[in-house]
Amino acid sequence: MTLHAREELIATARRMSELGLAPGTSGNVSVRTAQGFLVTPSGMSYDGLRGDDAVEVKADGTLRPGQRAPSTEWQLHRDILARRPDTHAIVHTHSMFCTTLSMLRRPIPAVHYTVVLAGTDEIPCADYATFGSPELAQSVVRALGAGLACLMANHGMVALGPTLPAALRLAAEVETLAAQYWHALQLGSPHILDRDELLRVRHRFASSWGQKKPGR
Repeated sequence: MTLHAREELIATARRMSELGLAPGTSGNVSVRTAQGFLVTPSGMSYDGLRGDDAVEVKADGTLRPGQRAPSTEWQLHRDILARRPDTHAIVHTHSMFCTTLSMLRRPIPAVHYTVVLAGTDEIPCADYATFGSPELAQSVVRALGAGLACLMANHGMVALGPTLPAALRLAAEVETLAAQYWHALQLGSPHILDRDELLRVRHRFASSWGQKKPGR
C-alpha cells in the first residue's frame, strides 16, 4: 500500500470537510487498491487525520489487524467498488441540501444542465435503510445503476469517480445542484430540461468542455 494513496485519501477527506460537505465527523471517503480499498476511519475529526489513519479493507471485507476502526459505511464502499469496475474513488457526504432533499425522498431532476455530470438524466434517491447496514449498501448500488451519484433517503449522498479529485468535484457539483433546486422550489415548480436537450449538452461537454491537449 503506497503512502501516496493514504495521504491522498486523507487530503480528500479534509477538503470534503473544508467545503462544508461533511459536518463534524460525518461522511467518508474511499479509494480502490490492488487488494481492496482504503477508507477513512470511524468517528475521527478530519483535521487531525494522518495517512496512517486510513484503514485498509480487503475485497472480502477483512481488515489487517492493528488498524483504526473503519467507517461504519465500509460495506457501502465495498459493494459499490465490487459492482462498478469503472469506479476507483467514492465520496459520501451529509451535505446540507442533498440531505435536505433526501429527507423528502425526492430525486434531483434536470433543473440544470450540469445534471449530466452524474451520468444520468436525474440524480435518483436510494431507498432508506439503517446506516452502516448491508441493506443500505444494496439500496445505494441499485439506485446508482450505471450513474455516478445518488441521494440516500434521510441520510445524504454519494458520488463516484475515476480518481479521488474527480469524486470530490462531483460531490460538490451535486450539492450545488441540490441547493439550486431547493431554492427554486421555494418560488414554484422549476422547469425540467428534456432528454433531447440533455443529449445536446452531453455532446457539447464531450466536444468542447475543458482544456484539450496540444494538437487536439
